[in-house]
Amino acid sequence: MKKWLLTSVALAVSTTAIAQKSPVKISILMYGMKAEFVQLMEKSAKDHPAVKQGLATLTIYDGRYDPLVQNNQAETAIQTKTDAIIINPMDYEANIDVVTMANKANIPVVVTNARLNTDKMTSEVVSDDVEGGYLEAKAVLEKMNCKGNVVIIEGPKGGSGEIQRGQGNERAIAECGEGNITILERKTANWSRSEAIPLMENWLQKHRGKINGVIAQNDEMALGAIEAIQSAGLNVYDFAIAGVDGVSDAIHAVKEKKMTSILQDARGQIHGSIDVVMKAVVGDSYQPMSDIWQQYQGKMDWNDGKSKRYDVPWTVVTLENADHLLDMRK
Repeated sequence: MKKWLLTSVALAVSTTAIAQKSPVKISILMYGMKAEFVQLMEKSAKDHPAVKQGLATLTIYDGRYDPLVQNNQAETAIQTKTDAIIINPMDYEANIDVVTMANKANIPVVVTNARLNTDKMTSEVVSDDVEGGYLEAKAVLEKMNCKGNVVIIEGPKGGSGEIQRGQGNERAIAECGEGNITILERKTANWSRSEAIPLMENWLQKHRGKINGVIAQNDEMALGAIEAIQSAGLNVYDFAIAGVDGVSDAIHAVKEKKMTSILQDARGQIHGSIDVVMKAVVGDSYQPMSDIWQQYQGKMDWNDGKSKRYDVPWTVVTLENADHLLDMRK
C-alpha cells in the first residue's frame, strides 16, 4: 500500500507539472506500418497515460521500409518543431542520420525496437536481439535434438534485427557442436509473410525431405513458412519452427503446437520510449506514467529516466500463457 501511495503522489506531481505547459510534441518514426508488431506499437503509444491525458501529442510516420524515407521524415519533424523523436529504425547504419540531425537541433531522440550503430542518442529502449535470436534457435534445435538440417529466414539485410538475431542463431547452433547442424539455406524475406511463402516453397523443392528446422527471424516469416509447408501437402508437425515477436497469429500457432514464438513486448518498448523522452523534455519533475516499470521491476529499472539503454525482457510464448497474452490485446 505504501508503494502504491508513493507512486500515486509522484504521478500527481508529474501531471501537475506538465499540465502547466503545452503538450509535449513527440514524433514517432516507424520503419513501416504493415506488420502487426508495429501496429501494436502504434496502438500502445496512443494508450500511454501521458497521451491519453493530453500531456503529450503524437505524430506517427510510416517509413515505408525505406531508411531514406525515415531520414526525410526526421527532417520534417524537426522543421515542424517537434519536441522529441522516437525512431524505430529500418537500417543499422543509414538511420544514424536521424540521431545526428536531432542532436544538431537539440531535440532528444530515443531509439526503440531496432538498434543503430551509434551511442549518440539520448537513450534506446529495445530488447536484446542476440538473446531473442538465441532463444528462437534454441527452441528449434532442442526439438531436433541438435541434429539435422535447418534453413534460416532472415530479416532485412543491414538491419540490426537481422544482424543481431543472426548472431544469436549462430550461438545456439554452435552449442550443438561442430557438424551436428547444417544450414542448408539462409536468405531474407524482409519481415514479410508473403515473401517467406515462395522462399520456403523453393527450399522445400530444392531440399526435398531434408529440412528439419526453420529458424525465422520474426513470426510473420515463420507463419509464411508454415503456410508453404501446408500448401505442399507436408505435415507441419514434422518440422521444428520458431519465430520472434509474439504476434497474434503466431500465438494461435503456438496453441496449435505448430511453432515456438518469442514475444517481444511492443507495449513495453514504446511505453518505455515515451516515458524516457518525456523525462528528457520535461525535466526532473517528470515521473514515469506507464505501469511497465512496475511490471519489469528488477529486470528493467527506471533509473530516473537516465539510462543509456533499457532492455525490455523477452517472454517465451507457451500453452500456459498464450490465452493471457491474447486477452491483453482485446
